[in-house]
Amino acid sequence: MDRRSLLRAGTLLLGGMAVSGRLFATPPRSPRFLLVFLRGGYDSANLLVPYSSADYYAARPTIAIARPDPAQGSSALALNADWALAPCVRDSAGVLFQQRQLSFIPFAGTEDLSRSHFETQDSIELGQPVGAVRNYRSGFLGRLAAVLGGGGRMGNSEIAFTDSLPLSFQGGPTIANQSLANLGKPPFDERQSRILSDMYAGGPLQGVIESGLELRQQVAQAMADEMAKANRDAVSIKGFELEAQRMGRLMRDDYRIGFVDVGGWDTHVNQGASNGALAGNLSGLARGLAAFGQVLGAEWSNTVVVVVSEFGRTFRENGDRGTDHGHGTVYWVLGGSINGGVVAGEQQRVAFDTLFQNRDYPVLNDYRAVLGGLFRTLWELSPAQCDKVFPEAAPRDLHLV
Repeated sequence: MDRRSLLRAGTLLLGGMAVSGRLFATPPRSPRFLLVFLRGGYDSANLLVPYSSADYYAARPTIAIARPDPAQGSSALALNADWALAPCVRDSAGVLFQQRQLSFIPFAGTEDLSRSHFETQDSIELGQPVGAVRNYRSGFLGRLAAVLGGGGRMGNSEIAFTDSLPLSFQGGPTIANQSLANLGKPPFDERQSRILSDMYAGGPLQGVIESGLELRQQVAQAMADEMAKANRDAVSIKGFELEAQRMGRLMRDDYRIGFVDVGGWDTHVNQGASNGALAGNLSGLARGLAAFGQVLGAEWSNTVVVVVSEFGRTFRENGDRGTDHGHGTVYWVLGGSINGGVVAGEQQRVAFDTLFQNRDYPVLNDYRAVLGGLFRTLWELSPAQCDKVFPEAAPRDLHLV
């Protein structure tokens, strides 16, 4: 039995199981699907490393991930002759890849060229043709839920792990939402600031300390505001990792389609290489996804997770040892019964002369076609149903499910 048949067989077997004496809210014979949206545009070239490209190393003198070294157990994990996995996820995502429960799709994304966090995030969540008049009351997951008869006999069967209903779920049936957000705080709260001010009250440094505290609070707030705009109040990596097991329990017992967004991926400054801010985020994300799958138990074989971001980052590092807004990126596809362990989709040589606009990965695998192909296979959608979910986008089957 191949993996696609196994997934369908698992659906038939597991769809009618009961938990604690009650039926699942999820309709029988329905796979589970979770979309993970990395808000801020993550640098996929330092996750899926094009180690066969000399230009990658020339373009990133301080942040490139070193080539795989069999003598170093902590080095990048070679996946094939061209691609390697960053060492920060070697023991998490790397294990899933080797178990054929994870695949990657490079050169993925949208036709949107604005390079704006907000416009591109909206474009992806809406799932409507680029250039057409946008209907902000109709997101692609909302349309999918409607096509599948969302709501279920026992209540909602879709959930957004967000503070408010995301754009992708707009226009569908009634959708539950449960916030996982854990927003950051200024460096000093009101009590701490008062204590510091009192320590220097009446002294020659009182004015300097008070103005310094005020300035630091203002700077911290400005930086928090900027991150919040890019992240749109998405949960932090730490929050995602802590809550992944809770998400898994809810998806296992009650819900068939889920959405979560994770912030902190806008790495313009001091991005790091094998270690650093990006590596820490990737490590937390991979551990959280692994924990999510473990909690699902047998239902992991009936579940597909897709990780997307609004865009990738520039191929070249910038003057601040970071990367700027780009275009093409790398998607993840995970699940207990997927055809994993491959780097899938249309690809090309990674070099300066193949970059899009001489700066970015191109988009060779349009996200609407890729997700449309996954949905068509998972739920055996008709052409008309596929067109309702992603209008004017021909589904593309990458044979991952």
